[in-house]
Amino acid sequence: MQRSFQKRKPKLEGRGVLEKIITDGPHSDWLGMPDYFIHTLIVAGEEYKYLAAEKTLDVSEGDTVVFRYKEQGKEKRIDKRSLGIYIDPAQYMQDT
Repeated sequence: MQRSFQKRKPKLEGRGVLEKIITDGPHSDWLGMPDYFIHTLIVAGEEYKYLAAEKTLDVSEGDTVVFRYKEQGKEKRIDKRSLGIYIDPAQYMQDT
């Protein structure tokens, strides 16, 4: 199998304070598909969509989050398993 040598566009990265979470669902597109929830995250004034099987996320409002996303039409969709809490390396071991 031969691959083309065109470079793929790098993933877009986002970071900021999570201001608000709006959860919608559960949704099911076709018979046999597991239910999923659409989480609308507002990070630093920008709106992003995140699709997940869980109703609650591991992040909460006020956390500084990081993620990879792609733009699909007018909406920005966060990649699966890329949403996480930002850990500042300078403050990592300060609490102990």
